[in-house]
Amino acid sequence: GQGGQEKPATSLTGAVTEEIGASLAQVDAELERRYPGDPGTRQPVHTVYVPGDVFAADTVRAWGDRALAALDEHAPDAASFATVLGLDGGLAEPVYERVRAKLEREPIEDLRVDFEDGYGPRPDAEEDEAAARAARLIAEASAEGTSRPEAGEGTAAPYMGIRMKCMEAPVRDRGIRTLDIFLTGLMEAGGLPGGLVLTLPKVTYAEQVTAMVRLLEAFEKAHGLMPGRIGFEIQIETSQSILAADGTATVARMIHAAEGRATGLHYGTFDYSACLGVSAAHQASDHPAADHAKAIMQVAAAGTGVRVSDGSTNVLPVGTTEKVHDAWRLHYGLTRRALARAYYQGWDMHPGHIPTRYAAVFAFYREGYEQAAVRLSRYANRAGGDVMDEPATAKALSGYLLRGLDCGALDLDEVSGATGGLTRSDLEGFAAPRRADLTNSAVL
Repeated sequence: GQGGQEKPATSLTGAVTEEIGASLAQVDAELERRYPGDPGTRQPVHTVYVPGDVFAADTVRAWGDRALAALDEHAPDAASFATVLGLDGGLAEPVYERVRAKLEREPIEDLRVDFEDGYGPRPDAEEDEAAARAARLIAEASAEGTSRPEAGEGTAAPYMGIRMKCMEAPVRDRGIRTLDIFLTGLMEAGGLPGGLVLTLPKVTYAEQVTAMVRLLEAFEKAHGLMPGRIGFEIQIETSQSILAADGTATVARMIHAAEGRATGLHYGTFDYSACLGVSAAHQASDHPAADHAKAIMQVAAAGTGVRVSDGSTNVLPVGTTEKVHDAWRLHYGLTRRALARAYYQGWDMHPGHIPTRYAAVFAFYREGYEQAAVRLSRYANRAGGDVMDEPATAKALSGYLLRGLDCGALDLDEVSGATGGLTRSDLEGFAAPRRADLTNSAVL
């Protein structure tokens, strides 16, 4: 053509494109609704469960102090800690220093006051009082941390809430009452804190999730709260929650039954293992039965914005230094294994587990952040390298760096320096690309 390029020839009319678009409109809407992607908020690296009658105003600080005391007694310096865990020499000092600083500043990232297995059946009046007390203490800790962050240092966890009893008939009414008392107490104390987390245990049918949704809807309506304000975690600890009677993956149905309220799926190591007949000596988070359950959970949750959490180990770091070191090595190894499998959160059952939780998490991010930063910088600047990265990889690289920043493994200035000046906002942009940017890339 004159004065320009020739228009390429096509064979299809615009009507065909419109017809295809119209036929897929419902699918487009379903994709947006069911798979909104990760919310981009911080995910805690662990959850600590404390029985309702044990939880106190100083619980978070007490756990931090006990964890520091365990280090003082069994690994008083970086070299001894590194030797126990097999840490690379270059990581020994920065990991140890950061672990100690974390135990001083923020020993617990996510705390659940437990009214289920860790609490057991109690007289109604006793559980009523414990639920009201939990609300009062969490409200006070949240208010202190918000109004005067320096005053709340080491005394509040960023995420706090309760685990109620399940929706099965024998304990349903009690669970609902405890949740009601707890949430009502928070409202009376000034409103729901930003880091509120609720856990619904022993879910076997999607209908139990729907019941929880209706319950929270009723509470929101009673208090004039925005619909959908209260979310909850679903605990996966029965075989029926993985595979339904008709052979479908129940956990996928549960996520969608939550109508956007599900925030996490938590694997229950011991209940699930026992449900499958695994003997007590072999109930662990690296058992093949556990790997199968978590793989199903992970695929079901992918793209939905629901986070997956690993379970715990019941081997406690107590007793002689030799026994503590053995338990530390086990916990460190299980945590590193989970991180490699993209389970970025787990449960810790004892203050002695916290040093190795943070050591594993910090080592995981510190040993790989420079390479990840260089790759992301090259991608951002479209520079060459020995690896050709795509938008999906940039998403993974930036997500990795953001997780490292959130938990305290990395500092923003070192990440910015290693990435050639990328800001946190830049990282967040790469971590949450539009779906089309990913699906249109040449190689995934």
